[in-house]
Amino acid sequence: MDKRAKDVPSHHLIYGHLKDFVTGERLVDTDDERYRQKIARFLVEKKGWDKSDIEPRLKIETLFSGNFVVSKVDYLVRYKGTPLMIIRYGPGSIVTRERPAIAAARVLLDDLRIPIAVVTNGQDAEVLETSKGKKIGEGLYAIPSKAEAPKLLERYPPEPFDPKKRERELRILNAYDVEVCCAGGPCPLPGAVEG
Repeated sequence: MDKRAKDVPSHHLIYGHLKDFVTGERLVDTDDERYRQKIARFLVEKKGWDKSDIEPRLKIETLFSGNFVVSKVDYLVRYKGTPLMIIRYGPGSIVTRERPAIAAARVLLDDLRIPIAVVTNGQDAEVLETSKGKKIGEGLYAIPSKAEAPKLLERYPPEPFDPKKRERELRILNAYDVEVCCAGGPCPLPGAVEG
């Protein structure tokens, strides 16, 4: 175990704290958070987004069948105030993360379906349009740049999402994002400082 990691009830190594690239906030330093920071840097340094275009750490709360779940949206990216895409990070396989990312993009905002959802493990990515749920790009460099945003918004405009379908999407998020750790309970473990 890394000597820098603290002895806390957690299933993540915690290295201390780091400064959030987008907001400057102090965050718990974990391997997952380091990947999130890498993604934010990539958006700004390689894809031309301004930090002010990126809103980090959004949440969608659901409660179905006694399961309270907090689904995370790592980044919401807007072009001139118009929501273009969400980015959800998760380690491991990204294929299994496609459907909940589409659901999150459909329900994150009350009034609009966000047109693009990106799932990434920090090393690979898939870009999905959220109207039909089709893959439109693969790989980190397929993540839309700010320069590509106007054409993407023309082709995939943010539109109202059918309120009758909203509960179904929330149920999908609840089912996919429920976390059960090695101890058989919900994660993070009680008393853990990471999120």
